[in-house]
Amino acid sequence: MLLIAVEDEAFMSYNRDMDARAVVKEGREAPSLSKVTYEWASLDAFPLAGKSITAWLSELDIIAKQVEAELVSKEIGCHLVQVLEAVNFVLFDLRGFTRSSLLNNPKQSYLHQVLKSASGSGIMLSIIYIEVCRRLGVTIVGARVGEEFLIWPKTEYTEELFQLSEGESWFAKVNGGCVKHPGSKAFDLNSRSLPDIELGSNRDIIAVALANLKRLYWKRASRAHPGLLLTSPLRPVHHISDQPRKFDNSNALTLRPQELRLSIMSSERLLILQPHNWALRRDHGMLLYHSRRYGEAVQELSICMAFAPVEEAEILEPFVEKLHLMRAESSWTPMEFSSRP
Repeated sequence: MLLIAVEDEAFMSYNRDMDARAVVKEGREAPSLSKVTYEWASLDAFPLAGKSITAWLSELDIIAKQVEAELVSKEIGCHLVQVLEAVNFVLFDLRGFTRSSLLNNPKQSYLHQVLKSASGSGIMLSIIYIEVCRRLGVTIVGARVGEEFLIWPKTEYTEELFQLSEGESWFAKVNGGCVKHPGSKAFDLNSRSLPDIELGSNRDIIAVALANLKRLYWKRASRAHPGLLLTSPLRPVHHISDQPRKFDNSNALTLRPQELRLSIMSSERLLILQPHNWALRRDHGMLLYHSRRYGEAVQELSICMAFAPVEEAEILEPFVEKLHLMRAESSWTPMEFSSRP
């Protein structure tokens, strides 16, 4: 996750002016920009909020040592529940880590920023919890349940995770409010059903974090058009009267180019992890379309049609045909006519 942050931060440091021009088009005053030139001898030397990758990894080591000190000071043994309670105390009480409910700030979705501010998305807090416990010799596993990624220790005594302490179980404290919400799929989980869940891998954890980044940056890129979906252009291409609609791109949407590109970058990484996921490839193709990279969009959506269910392929087919025309039209060069004598 820190390498993802390095790549995104490197891109942003060289493209802030593009985002500023889009802000001006939205009718608002752009912030003043300072151009800074960086030279790095290695990837680790790249500054992330003033620290290197190694320094941020050391922050996790420091947290783990604080937990060890807490165990020693209270003469607590190595029982799993006691270790987890010590981790909770250091993370949530001593350091004040909180799960943010408003995920509209990119800083809450990057590991180094969450370590710095002690506030972040659920998946980022889960990653920190997993890494701290790994340094303490405790294995934490997890799985995607609905829209959430839940974590818990690898143990045969799962009933201990659901025992109430001060009105809240360990499982609820670590995984947040989704466990308490009746509309959430996590609400019905208990000590008997937990062992039956198919565990996720490190790739699954990274995929959840990347999907969050992709959605976040798309929302920020389309801020001038609240509620705009990636798939909005896939609406029927004909009016009710069956008269063909001209595909007019002259009034293109005002999208922030920098944040649109960051959404595409997250989508590209997702496809590396899940290349046969037709929905991810469809979304990637639509991101390329919104970025006016019509040739690439045609390629991605054509591949998507090969994996997608029949009904989804039927929706994509007329749109891909129009994209072929748009690609051809975008390659035309206006002819210059000399005035007649």
